[in-house]
This record gives sequence, C-alpha cells and structure tokens, in this order.
Amino acid sequence: MFTGIIEEIGRMRVVKSSEKSARMTLEARTVLEDVTLGDSIAVNGVCLTVVAHDGVSFTADISPESLRATTLGELRRGDPVNLERALRAGGRFGGHMVSGHVDGVGRMTGMTQEGNATVIAFSAPREILELSVPKGSIAVDGISLTINELDASSFSVSIIPHTGEWTTLLRKRVGDRVNLESDMIGKYVYRFLSRRKREDGGGETPLSMDFLSEHGFA
Repeated sequence: MFTGIIEEIGRMRVVKSSEKSARMTLEARTVLEDVTLGDSIAVNGVCLTVVAHDGVSFTADISPESLRATTLGELRRGDPVNLERALRAGGRFGGHMVSGHVDGVGRMTGMTQEGNATVIAFSAPREILELSVPKGSIAVDGISLTINELDASSFSVSIIPHTGEWTTLLRKRVGDRVNLESDMIGKYVYRFLSRRKREDGGGETPLSMDFLSEHGFA
C-alpha cells in the first residue's frame, strides 16, 4: 500500500527487455535508506519488487502484464521517475490509499497557469472516469492528486509548486502518457452497486446503510 506522496525523483539507469518482459535498474537515494530484498517500491505509480540493490540503485523485474497496462515499457535510459516506498504501519497518511496497481493509461492534453498553481488536463479511459468524482482522489504516475473537474473524456488537477518540484509532472509535455489509478474505495463501491443492479434486473438500487453494512462498509 502507498499514499501517493512521492519521496524522490529517481532516474532510469538500465533497461533490459525481452520479447514480453523487462528488468530495470533505477538510480535512487532516499528509497534505498532501509531497503531489503523483496520490498515494494512504486515507480511512476506501479508497485515493483526489489530484486537487487546497492547504495545508489535498485533493480526490479517487470511482468508482461505491467508492460501492457502501464507506461513502464516506454522508459528509456536517463528518464526521471517518481518513487515511493510502501507505507509503514503507523506511518503518516498524507495522500490517499494507492495500491500501485494501475487501472489504465491517460494522456496529458493541456497545461495552464492559474496563480501559483499549474492546472493540467488529462484524457482518460471511460472506466476510470466513471469511478472519479470532482474533489475526489486519483493517482497520476503515482502522485496523489485531487480532481478539479471532469467530463465524459477528461479530468483536470492543480499542481502546487511543491508538487511540481518533487515530482515529474511539470517535466511532461502535451501528448505524454501517464499511469492512472482510480480511488480504491470508489472502485469497490462501484462494483458492489453494479452487481446489485444486475441482481435486481437492471433497476436502480438506492445506497443505504443496510446495503453498506451487508457489504462490509459499516
């Protein structure tokens, strides 16, 4: 489990690719301070397992599914990446619940300045937008962000200077692809409501305390 609060910007050092999988070595400092083999580190929002490490880098294997579902296969030597260690029990929860399991890939469509914030717009798959709400949370390349506005094909977020400095978002350009992970709670609620609707023959099912309690939410 992660929080979407990026700890540092790492850099791709080596990529070894086969036909369907890959192994990557990434330069890092902060996330290596207490690392052990088998630890989880989120790389641009993708949960990866450390299979080797030294004082300045770590190595992770990328499965065929991760290459298909994320932008990791597009990384090249020298590219910057967002890094976050898995959340420790009892640690501060500054962002929102992020699993590191990417739901889909979006694309940056615009960037404008508004006061001290940079407003960035992204196109996104319909299934991700259906799980999103204004002022709700979404992870973009592993960064916990708040949705400003959304419509049937896109959403926007505001980036404060600190987030711009400590992540890779402001280094991206219009057209660049990003990893997206929907809010975890929203996914479960949506699935439960969809299943209940099917069971009731397609009719609308009201959200009630009885329904939530029946499905473990109360």
